[in-house]
Amino acid sequence: MKKRIIIALALSISAFSFAQKKELKAAEKAIKNANFSEAKQALKQVEPMLASLDEKLKSTYYLLNAEALFAKGNASMQDIEQALSSLKNVTGNTEEVGLLQNDMLNSFLSKGNKAYEEKNYKIASNYFESAYNVRKTDTVFLYYAAATSVNIKDYDRALELYGKLKDLGYTGIEKEYYAIDKETGKEEVLDKNTRDIYVKSGSHIKPGERLTESKLPEIVKNIALIYVSQGDNEKALAAMKEARAESPEDINLILSEANVYYKMGNTEEFKNLLQQATKMDPTNPELQYNLGVISAESNEFDEAKAYYEKAIELDPDYVNAYINISALILSQEQPIIDEMNGLGTSKADDKRYDELREKRQGLYRDAIPYLKKALDLDSENLSAAKTLMNIYSIVGETDKYKEMKVKVDAIEGGQ
Repeated sequence: MKKRIIIALALSISAFSFAQKKELKAAEKAIKNANFSEAKQALKQVEPMLASLDEKLKSTYYLLNAEALFAKGNASMQDIEQALSSLKNVTGNTEEVGLLQNDMLNSFLSKGNKAYEEKNYKIASNYFESAYNVRKTDTVFLYYAAATSVNIKDYDRALELYGKLKDLGYTGIEKEYYAIDKETGKEEVLDKNTRDIYVKSGSHIKPGERLTESKLPEIVKNIALIYVSQGDNEKALAAMKEARAESPEDINLILSEANVYYKMGNTEEFKNLLQQATKMDPTNPELQYNLGVISAESNEFDEAKAYYEKAIELDPDYVNAYINISALILSQEQPIIDEMNGLGTSKADDKRYDELREKRQGLYRDAIPYLKKALDLDSENLSAAKTLMNIYSIVGETDKYKEMKVKVDAIEGGQ
């Protein structure tokens, strides 16, 4: 009796195995005919008895399942994830796996690039991540996925992807090959084989190679800026310090950290970092200008004026520096007005009033050249035009007032 049961069981297993092989063959045929829906249906018949299959048949099932889900690149994102998950379970079929992975990689990159060009950054990011999941040695695809998430301000996803890159030790440093095009005289970056062919043919000269800069500082900087946008300043500063430790001479990292402190309201540290950056790049007018702004906010008149003048020295066309100097000069007017309004009617008070009025007029005269220069550089600058018009009115220069009023009306009419 026992023997018969064993025989019956063996026959049962054999029948199931035969049926599963039949379904796998049906799925394979359907995939070849691009009938992926039919293939999925056949594979569903196999799925309940998957545990009873030998390793070879299991591997075949997972490969066919991945192919059916991928559907020659016509898969949804959900099916893509399932296809990649299925592919991980394939233990044999090395050649077939390689071919499928190549098809997947080419499809994901093509679709990702197309979506990126069309500014569909969410879709692009998903495809780039899928490309990375196909070939995890190409971590640059994960970098693209993170960067495109930043474009749509999907910061939680970007943080997750950047975190993976950091854990992987990704730097993005690559060997770059280049040569000079003899016809244009310009350097061209090429792959090694193309470069060597061009040099051999004589169209290019002076071949060379170099390592690209690390992307790690940029990654950590972006992590910090995301934390800033989320209001998590402490994490932002920790990330920024990490980035600066990676690249201490990167002036952009210093400026980014300075901006974090500025957003936190720590103007003192902001100014300190700007001064560090200025020492590293003393010919940068924007740094001088920003130091002027922060000094003005701290009521450091002479220091602010010196920074603005330095910015103008470095860039004589720096419109905002001229305007800010005029604003700085005119900011001294209010204490004078307050004192004038507080005077009485005595002779001493009248004398003091005249002194203060002259002092006030002197401020206007000092501000006029800067405002005129700003208007010379930017004839549509309404702020400068209005301020000049008001000054001319107060100092009694009627003709110049009328002329400037016409200009103000013209600027406002054109807006």
